[in-house]
Amino acid sequence: MTEPRGILPRRTLLALLAAGALRPTGAATPAPAIRWPSIELLDGRTLAAADWADTGAIVVFFSTTCPYCKRHNVHVEKLHRAVGARRLRVLGISVDRDAAGVRRYMAANDYHFPVAMNQGRLRALFTTREVVPMTCVVDRAGRLLQCLPGEMFEEDVMELAQLAERPLA
Repeated sequence: MTEPRGILPRRTLLALLAAGALRPTGAATPAPAIRWPSIELLDGRTLAAADWADTGAIVVFFSTTCPYCKRHNVHVEKLHRAVGARRLRVLGISVDRDAAGVRRYMAANDYHFPVAMNQGRLRALFTTREVVPMTCVVDRAGRLLQCLPGEMFEEDVMELAQLAERPLA
């Protein structure tokens, strides 16, 4: 399948972003830093705004009823396990309304990456698009680099870590 004119294939886009050949989200100037709110996770922990200092992030919006999200989250889990102590945080944000249902979904699928409920406010920090899965990449300076809609291949998800961990500019 060929891409429409002016739209780069996802792999090409990721490679160009990683090489610094494209500006984040097509902007002429660097994007402003995200103002992280305090985020309550489903496991009871809270991520404060200070927890994001000098830390890149891969943020994935998903739904427990979405089969594409389920396959995509397998790769997100692998990324979460591979990250270890690096300056990168993987965060899932469920668009579902039932927190108990999301906990059951995470346990049933053996997912261990941290998850928060969207509650209508978190998605607005990244995008207005309602697509799931939606994978957003934030660099260590807190700038949104890209939001990638749809299910991704494992190798593409794993490469996102390189984008988010780029040195501060």
